Amino acid sequence: MAASARSVRSNAASSSRPESKTQTSSRPQLRLISGQRSEAQGNMVARVIEWTRTRSAPLVHVVVAVAFLMATLFGALMLRTQMVQNSFEAAQIEAHINVLTQDVEDDQAKLDQLVASLPDKASDMGMVPQQGSVSIDLNGYKSNESGK
Repeated sequence: MAASARSVRSNAASSSRPESKTQTSSRPQLRLISGQRSEAQGNMVARVIEWTRTRSAPLVHVVVAVAFLMATLFGALMLRTQMVQNSFEAAQIEAHINVLTQDVEDDQAKLDQLVASLPDKASDMGMVPQQGSVSIDLNGYKSNESGK
């Protein structure tokens, strides 16, 4: 009895809403595409072109999608190339910095050696260390120009 009630309700719903020919004609029609699977796999471009010819807008969509994918691939390639180039330049700069740091350390070692040998060279030249400090008092200084 439940089955008959369902069918009655189903029939009642379909009878209250009449189907028009315009609704069924707007549905896509199914077609049988003849050909074997091996031919379809080998000719994928032909299948895509045939599929896009049966519709109005998909050809444009496929072209836009392929162009977008190619642009994305090209952009990723360019970005990767730029990253490798920057990495190479950074490695060169780091090596140059290391060479300069070594040069500075070598020069500092030479300077320290010269400073250490300075008192011996001064005594060889006859110089003597200073005994006490010397200061000059300029409080009572008068310039010669003010007297003119």
